[in-house]
Amino acid sequence: MFRSEYADVPPVDLPIHDAVLARAAEFGDISALIDGTDGTTLTYEQVDRFHRRVAAALAEAGVRKGDVLALHSPNTIAFPTAFYAATRAGATVTTVHPLATAEEFAEQLRDSAARWIVTVSPLLDAARRAAELAGGVREIFVCDSASGHRSLIDMLASTAPEPRVAIDPAEDIAALPYSSGTTGTPKGVMLTHRQIATNLAQLHPAIPAGPGDRVLAVLPFFHIYGLTALMNAPLRQGATVVVLTRFDLEQFLAAVQNHRITALYVAPPIVLALAKHPAVAQYDLSSLRYIVSAAAPLDARLALACSRRLGLPPVGQAYGMTELSPGTHVVPLDAMNDAPPGTVGKLIAGTEMRIVSLDDPGKDLPAGEPGEILIRGPQIMKGYLGRPDATTAMIDADGWLHTGDVGQVDGDGWLFVVDRVKELIKYKGFQVAPAELEALLLTHPGIADAAVIGRYDDDGNEAPHAYVVRQPSAADLTEAEIMMYVAERVAPYKRIRHVTFIVGVPRAASGKILRRQLRESA
Repeated sequence: MFRSEYADVPPVDLPIHDAVLARAAEFGDISALIDGTDGTTLTYEQVDRFHRRVAAALAEAGVRKGDVLALHSPNTIAFPTAFYAATRAGATVTTVHPLATAEEFAEQLRDSAARWIVTVSPLLDAARRAAELAGGVREIFVCDSASGHRSLIDMLASTAPEPRVAIDPAEDIAALPYSSGTTGTPKGVMLTHRQIATNLAQLHPAIPAGPGDRVLAVLPFFHIYGLTALMNAPLRQGATVVVLTRFDLEQFLAAVQNHRITALYVAPPIVLALAKHPAVAQYDLSSLRYIVSAAAPLDARLALACSRRLGLPPVGQAYGMTELSPGTHVVPLDAMNDAPPGTVGKLIAGTEMRIVSLDDPGKDLPAGEPGEILIRGPQIMKGYLGRPDATTAMIDADGWLHTGDVGQVDGDGWLFVVDRVKELIKYKGFQVAPAELEALLLTHPGIADAAVIGRYDDDGNEAPHAYVVRQPSAADLTEAEIMMYVAERVAPYKRIRHVTFIVGVPRAASGKILRRQLRESA
């Protein structure tokens, strides 16, 4: 068993809105949220006051403790106000992908039994259609303005009393994000107020922040990574969050330059762009102090190329999953120059880990041997909504959550994630890690992006199949060239056996490769 080097933190028994905004009065006129495109700014005092007024209006509208409110929005400076207002009114917030189809949205509404929706006017048609399909939705609110719908802006004028809801942080569900569905049917992940708030306290010793820090929020708030790293954690500590609705490289770089961003929390595709795209050289990114990448494996060579280009410490990584609120590992800010390349970090405070054999799950493995990563700690989810069997399959009787990820620990406690258990390719009995091949493919100068899955041949043998995006300057790159490039650099059983050229690798908003889509297309 591996334990954190940090001192344990006591459980944070506060509602999430109080855990995050407890120091809002102290931070007062410090900018909390800035729209990265038009500069609209909310101070800490305003965020605290606004979310309380919206909570009062929601309660007056009929929102009660135990209700589920669906927050269906891209990143905006109104998103945190809507989230904290809903939880203060006693509701559970289920976050919805803004690009979800009406049918997908309706399925989440039905599964979560959501009665309320908060959306934005450009997404209103999808929200209305989803509400019709699902049934049971009492009202749709908008963050901006739309005819026939109450607006959060109008709600700020509410004179209703602020709701006083008795919340049990240990039992009541604050957030109900849905798992990405990359390896199965999306499930509602029940995260209590205590679990989310305690995870913030667990992360703080390793990645502290405070007034003066400026974080760029381009990864989506609706995903647990963005919700934690780009919303809850910086607002808890007095940092300033500059918000972008979507990722556009030029807009992203301009925001870093113009708003003097000090910290980036990103996914590997953004690290790839920072390392390779020529536009990066046209902007002043000197305000940056560090970059953290998470949500998907990041190749050590790509991380090094990015940090060298920008003149920064090596890109740090973090590890976790929605079911873990989400964090368990991170490269501490004060150890970024010393961490071994490719590590996702060390255990955060109050967290335990086991590495168990893939062939004998009851057998614990020592440092240096790869196996499935098991986690135990106060940040483990309450369970999957309405799916006790799936919960039991994920969390064993001793409280260990089986991540489905393969990793190994070195002698100093640094974790290295090899791949997903379910994504490992079995080539004639040998295990092949797609992430390893993807990292190798990205070192080819003619490849802009790549994904690898297992593909079965007529004999029933599974072999690595690469999906490759050519660089614009490498339009004549061939399948044979790619297969030879890989063959010269890996053991024979790891060789790429098929190559398909595509215009873009399908990814979740978090940056994870949607291998299931590739399998279905194959």
